[in-house]
Parts: sequence; structure tokens; C-alpha cells
Amino acid sequence: MNFYEKSLNTLELSAVLQMLANEAVAESAKASAQELLPSDDKYEVKRRLDETSAAKTMMVVRGSPSFSGIKDIRPSLNRADLGGTLNTRELLDIARVLQCSRLVKGYVADDTVGKTSIDYLFSALHSNRFLEEKISSSITGEDELADSASSELANIRRKIRATGAKVRDSLQKIISSPSYAKALQEPIITMRSDRFVVPVKAEYKGAIPGLVHDISASGATLFIEPMAAVKANNELRELAAKEKAEIERILAELSSDCAEHSDDIASDFSLLVKLDLIFAKAKLSYKLNCIEPELREEGIVLRRARHPLLDPAKAVPISLELGEAFDTLVITGPNTGGKTVTLKTIGLLNLMAQCGLHIPVDDGSGVPVFRHILADIGDEQSIEQNLSTFSAHMTNIVNILQECDDHSLLLFDELGAGTDPTEGAALAIAIIEHARQLGATIAATTHYAELKVYATTENGIQNASCEFDVETLRPTYKLLVGIPGKSNAFAISGRLGLEAEIIEDAKRRVGTQNASFEATIEKLEQTRLMLERDRDEAAKKLREAEENAKKAAFLRAELAVRLEKADDKSRKEAERIIAEARQTAEETFAELDEMRRKANEAEEAQAVNEARSELRRKLNESTEKLKSQRPQVPKEEKISSRDAVKGDVVEIISMGVKAEVVDVNSDGTLSLKAGIMTVKAKQSEVYLLEGKEAKIKQKKTYSAGTTVRATAVAPEIDLRGMESIEAVAAAELYIDSAVMAKMKTVTIIHGKGTGTLRAAVQQMLKRNKAVKSYRLGRYGEGETGVTVVELK
Repeated sequence: MNFYEKSLNTLELSAVLQMLANEAVAESAKASAQELLPSDDKYEVKRRLDETSAAKTMMVVRGSPSFSGIKDIRPSLNRADLGGTLNTRELLDIARVLQCSRLVKGYVADDTVGKTSIDYLFSALHSNRFLEEKISSSITGEDELADSASSELANIRRKIRATGAKVRDSLQKIISSPSYAKALQEPIITMRSDRFVVPVKAEYKGAIPGLVHDISASGATLFIEPMAAVKANNELRELAAKEKAEIERILAELSSDCAEHSDDIASDFSLLVKLDLIFAKAKLSYKLNCIEPELREEGIVLRRARHPLLDPAKAVPISLELGEAFDTLVITGPNTGGKTVTLKTIGLLNLMAQCGLHIPVDDGSGVPVFRHILADIGDEQSIEQNLSTFSAHMTNIVNILQECDDHSLLLFDELGAGTDPTEGAALAIAIIEHARQLGATIAATTHYAELKVYATTENGIQNASCEFDVETLRPTYKLLVGIPGKSNAFAISGRLGLEAEIIEDAKRRVGTQNASFEATIEKLEQTRLMLERDRDEAAKKLREAEENAKKAAFLRAELAVRLEKADDKSRKEAERIIAEARQTAEETFAELDEMRRKANEAEEAQAVNEARSELRRKLNESTEKLKSQRPQVPKEEKISSRDAVKGDVVEIISMGVKAEVVDVNSDGTLSLKAGIMTVKAKQSEVYLLEGKEAKIKQKKTYSAGTTVRATAVAPEIDLRGMESIEAVAAAELYIDSAVMAKMKTVTIIHGKGTGTLRAAVQQMLKRNKAVKSYRLGRYGEGETGVTVVELK
């Protein structure tokens, strides 16, 4: 085992490969998973990662294909190629591979995923359904062939059943006969040496002529084949031999068929094992919440990386960059603080990526492809080999420096430890410098202050530390890149109860330069904590600002949609009004033409002309309104300068109608009078009018733009398009005018619609004392769209 292979074990790649093997189905795929090795070819690594990503995508759409029951059938195929006959178990294994090949090939029959990097594996599968079904239909179980395997086998077995029945019938007659009852030990038919016999008492052996095939252990019972059954038993033996020969012929034929297609079957098996391994990688990626890393030319970038063997709920993610701005990372911190785990995480994630496995990191992570990943981690002191801790480490370092080159990642744990601190630190610096000159990328852990100073002053080297909480005396396992680790020996000792006098004496004994360096680190640590707090606060405010911006954008979009809908609604309403007006005019013109033909009196003719003129004027006004109408932005909410009081003039907001405040009720509501209509409203439902707007024009109208005259009242009023309150007020005013004009019958047009306006009008008619009766229109009058009113 070379040192590279030893490093793979040190970094626990085998444990990850065992997890991969557990996700595979076939035993051969499990074995392939455990034998998987990292590749140092960038294109090969990229191909492996793409295959894993493709399988992961397919699993989302189609689930995982089935690879169950696949066994290594290559030895059986080799034997069949040499002319050997395979047994039923081997043939069933081959049939299972053929079936699996057919099903997996059909897994990508629909093109819902599109082109992927593993399509070629599916298309390379041959599948041979004819041979698969021939084997499956011929062999019904392990060591059992179906009668349908061949016509000859079916014929032989039919004869065997018939002959067996014949033998049993003849023997049944013997054991059922009273004359043989005394001679028989038991009245049963049994088998000895594949022949039917009956048990006969030894003292009566001459009573039943036949051949003795066996004797019981006590000698009291002889198993005799009666002469009547000898011929039939001989036939059975012959048929059994024929059956065996036919079975061997069928198995030889099936083996020959397999040999003819052995190359295709062996290829399918290899492809299935490969696909099983690829989908196992995809399953492991889902299980560990991994992603495909970017393959970089140089430099490791890890974002929230997790060690795959640690509990995801407890593992603390680390983020770091190594190999671009600096080629060496020196990590310091307390024991059990996470330094070694950091080294193993860096090395193991690179190995996983080079094996084609996704790695547990966040987006933006990437790794280069290293030729060697070499690690000296852990204490390997050995009494048997007479190696101390220092010697064991140094032996590993010698091997590492012999194998490393400019495409190597070196991981040193406690570099220079186990000897005199001064010499150890100097040796550690020299080793790092030598490896850097070879072009290697390095990560090393240490406790030496000299290495902290070295990393601080030397270009291309960066400090990092594992955070430690002095208050709780526990490591936080957070990796802080750019900050050397502070020695916490004095603080920890004080927290554990060591007397302050002893701690102060120890501080005085520390060298001035070292104490100054530790003080500088402490100040850096305080600055870092302050900057982190500021950064978190800034990030919080930024998130709030982004949320507010999103809300503002949403409100702007919603307002724009509402304005557009309001414009569209106004335009459609105007078009509806003018269309109804035109339709009404046309209908009225037709009625007026009929009235004019029948009119003989001048008064009737005058009334017709006035009504016609009035309708034309209304039509022209409606047309002008439509032409001048433009999309209107909804008005801003009107707010009164004060609450309305008795005598004020207000606008009813929902109707746009002016009204006078008659009284202010005890509950705060207002009694309003709008023309002849009296209504109640809340202060929030009206807008106080002041100045010129407070004047109410005394104009009696019963429909838009028409002045009621006692001398010329139209025989009908059109309320369509009005709100219920407005329509009722106009109808009451129209009834008053009709009574003053001494009209007996009038028509109120309210339209069919939902019936709300009709119900409101008829409720008003019930209360009006001037109304004698009313009814809905008949055919030709407008039917349910009008109400005909008879006045007193």
C-alpha cells in the first residue's frame, strides 16, 4: 500500500463508499462501489459528476429504476460458451438479467427529461424478450421444468401419470381384497427404489407373489412389488429415464441459446451494474443533501461544507477558500475544537468529487482535480515498531514530501508536534516552505505561536482558527478564516477555579513578544466580533429593505391592474348605455310611426312630435357623452372638513347625488332629503359641500337630461342603468307629473336583468297613493321588462 492509498483510509473514504454500497441494489454494484477510486483526470471526473446529476434529475421525474435480483451471470455464460449445460438456477438468473434489462430500457421510453449524459447506457441495452420468456415459461421453479417446455416432455409426463394410475389401481385391488388382509402389515401403497410396493408380514411372504425390494429394520415387514405391478413399474422406470433425458436436452438447448447471445447478455449485465452504481450515487446525494460541485482550474471554494459522516443535525458547516489568493492555510485553536475535522472535511470532499459523488455543500462551491491528496492525521505511535509520536509523524511527512507535486493537496495535523516546541516550530515552517516550493496546496493545524506569526507575515499563507467560547468552556466548531487562534489557557484555567495569583504569575513568566502577540490576537478577536454584529445588523436591515421594496412593487402592480380594470369598466359601461339608448330610440321611433298613422287629432300629433323630439335630444346627449368620455383614474377618497349638521348640503358618495341634511339623529346618522327622496346615511358615507358646491339646483327630472312638464308628459319612463334608490326617486317624480297631466295609464321600463330594479319599483308603487293598480307588461308591451301602472 503506497502512502496515497493510506491517506484514503485516513480520510475515511471507505466509510463513504460503504454508505454508497448500501444504496446500491445488486451485489456486483455494491462491490463496485466499495472498490471505487478517485480519478485524477478532469474530464473523467466531470463525466462521473454529470452522470450522477443526470440520474438525480431522472429520479425526480420517474423515480428510481428497479435493479433487484441481478446476479453475476458471467461465469455461467462462460461455461455455456464452452458447451456446458446450465442448471435451472443459472438459467433463471440469466432470465432475470434479461427481464431487468428490458424494464430498465423501457424506463427512458418517454422523453420527459430530455437528453442526459447517461442516455447512451440505456440505449446500449439489448434486451432479448424472446429468450427471456422462453426460459421463464420452460422453468417454473428451481429444479422444476414446466410440461410446456416441449411437446415431448408433455407427452412423457402424460404417460407417466397414466401408468402410475394403472399401477396404483392394481395395488389398490390387492390391499382392498379380504383374502390378502391377513398378509398385509398395513393396507397402504408405498415406494421403494422408485417402485410401488405393499408392506407384507414376514410370515406371509409367500401369500403375495412378487419381488422383495426392502425389509424393515425389525425384519417383521417385507416391501413386496406384486407381480401384477412389475410390468407397469418397469414402464414407469423407462418413462422416468426418458423424462430425465428430455429435461437434459431442454436445458442444453436453453444453454445453447444463452451461449449464442452471451456477449449481449454479459454486456447488459455490466451496463445494469454501472447504472445501479450511478443511481446509488444519486440516492446518496439526496440522502446527504448534496450538490454537484464546480470543477475549478485551481483553488478550493467550500460554502457551508458538512462532513458527510457527522450527524447533519449537529455538524457545524464551515466555509473557506484555499489555493487562489493563498496556497497555505494554518489552522489554530483548542483541542477538540474542530481543527482535525476541518482537515478531514477538506480532503474527503475533494476525494468524493473525484469519485463522481456529489458533496454536502451550498451553491457556489467548487474543487480542483488533484493528482494526490496526502494526509498525516492522527497519532500513530507504535511500541511494536519503536516509533514515538514525533517519529510516526515524521515518517508520514517524509513519504508525503516524496510523492507530492504541483497537483497535490497536503493535510498536516499538529505539524511539528511531539518534540521541543522551538525546534518543532522551525521544522514545521521549513516543511511548509519546501512543500510550497513544489507547488502543493497545504492545510495544516498547529498550536505553535511561531506558525501564527509566520502565517501573518508571509505572503501566500493565511491564518484560520476554530472558535472557542470561554464562558461555556466549549468549542463552537466555527472556522474563522483570516484570524489566528488565541491561546485560551489562562482564561480556561481561571474558569476552572485556578487561583488568580497563580495565573498572574504565569502571565509574568510569558515572554514579552509572545504576550504582545496574544494581546494583538485578542484585540483582533474583539474587532471581529464587533464587525460581525455590525454585519448581521446591516444584513437584517437589508432584508427588511428588500421586503419593503417587494411589498411596494406588489402594491404598485396591484394598483395598476385596478386602474386598468376601472378604465375598462367605465368604457364598457358607456358603450352599454349608448347601445341601450339607440335600441330604445329605434323601438320608440317604430311605435311613434305607428301612433302617427293612427293619430287623427292635432293634440295627439303634437304629443307625438314632442316625444320624438325629446327622444332624439336624449340620444344625441348620450352620443356626445360617449365621444367625450376618457379613461378616468379613480378619485381620491373625499374627506369632509367637519361633520355635517342640520341645514348643510352634502354629496351622497355612493350615488354622487346632492342632498340636504334635514336632521342629525341620536345615533349619529343623518336624515337627508334628495329631491322628494328621504334617506339615512352615516357621516362617513357623505361629503360636506361648501361654497358654490352647496347650492342645490331645483330641477325636477325623471330621467337623465329630461325636464318634466305638466303640459307634455311622456307615456313611459326608462329607468334602465340607474341604481335602485335613484330609479325609485325618478319614478315617484314621474308619477307625480303624470297625475298633474291627468294621465290614466303610464309605463315604467326597468328591464329584465336580475329583477332587483323591478322589485324596488313595485315596492314604491304599493306605497304610492296615486296608483290605482299595476301589472307586468304583456306580449308586445315589453313583458317582464316593464310595469304598466293605472293611476287614480
